[in-house]
Amino acid sequence: MTEPADDILTRPLGVAAAGAKAPPTGRAAGLIARARQPRVAAGLGAGCLVAALGLVFAFGDPQAGEPSARAMIELRDPPPAKPAPQAVVAMPAPDAVAPPAQRSAEEVETASGVTVVRPPGSAPSEAVVIRVPPANAPRLAAAPDPRLTEPGRHGLMPRIGEGRLRALDVYARPDEPGTGPRIAILVTGLGIGQSATAAATARLPQAVSLAFAPYGNEVERAAARARDAGHEVFLQLPMEPFDYPDSDPGPQALLTALKGPENADRLAWVLARFPGYVGLVNLMGGKMMGDPAFEPILREIGARGLGFVDDGTVPKSPPLANKSRTPSARAEIVLDATPRPDAIDAELARAEGLARSNSFVLVSTGGSLMAVDRIVRWARDLDARGIRLVPASVALRGTPKRVSKAD
Repeated sequence: MTEPADDILTRPLGVAAAGAKAPPTGRAAGLIARARQPRVAAGLGAGCLVAALGLVFAFGDPQAGEPSARAMIELRDPPPAKPAPQAVVAMPAPDAVAPPAQRSAEEVETASGVTVVRPPGSAPSEAVVIRVPPANAPRLAAAPDPRLTEPGRHGLMPRIGEGRLRALDVYARPDEPGTGPRIAILVTGLGIGQSATAAATARLPQAVSLAFAPYGNEVERAAARARDAGHEVFLQLPMEPFDYPDSDPGPQALLTALKGPENADRLAWVLARFPGYVGLVNLMGGKMMGDPAFEPILREIGARGLGFVDDGTVPKSPPLANKSRTPSARAEIVLDATPRPDAIDAELARAEGLARSNSFVLVSTGGSLMAVDRIVRWARDLDARGIRLVPASVALRGTPKRVSKAD
């Protein structure tokens, strides 16, 4: 009972409680009343069970009524095999990285401190021949010598020191004692091409003299390396050729059309390029050397304790008008006048003949790799042939009558 006992006891019979819903009436009330009867309710339950089993047999339920889910499975090609991991090579620390291979004779010489000579035709990676100067080999004097220098308009310039001390004598390579025919070789045009300069410095015998053009960016360093390797050095003086301006020796060339002070200033610029040279060599200059304008230039060269060499490249050039008696010489043979290996070999053989006849000969050549290679081959067995190589300064210092009065 859901109603309070007091309400039941006090409410008159047959009067519905306040707020209670009226019971259903009509056919619906009859059906509900029947369904509440125990037998009818049991029958309805059995009917529902039979209907459910029928549906199972009709449509199937393999999961027996358990929850289920359906998923689509798509077959695909297997993924490509990943490459096997490569072994990781540990890089050495920066300090442990090997230095790059030497690529030039100049670099090898700088790194080792000795003169390195490669066999002809060999590559930098092949075996090399290292020529270590003997302990008694003559050494060149240090440059610049403060006794032989003075400040100029463009830098330090050579001068004659106390007691008539000359750069021609102090900076020259000593002539080793000996007897027999002598040949002096002067190689010109160095200081501009790095490979040619390095080859000439490292491969040529020490008695070969080297002449440097004044225009190279590192001409001072190149000349210092040559002196360290035992070569005496010359400085080239650019001068006007016959076909100027078709052939131009450079911006500081001495010209016949310039006034004396202008040429003197250009000479001063050249003389200040680097220290340690024994004299000057013409760079072109066929017209200038035959002109009266060259006489004061030659006088100034001698007054500064230097010599002058004509490299012989100007055919049939007249003798220098050397009134000041500046030490001077002219090359009798130009080895590379015809730039072929066989022609250079023939000129070297001719130089031997002249040396045997006259006891001494001065020859010149440009500093090409081909010329350097031919000289190296030719000089291998000079001792066996009774020929001595001497520095080019011998041609300037050989006889007292060539010494300038200014000295």
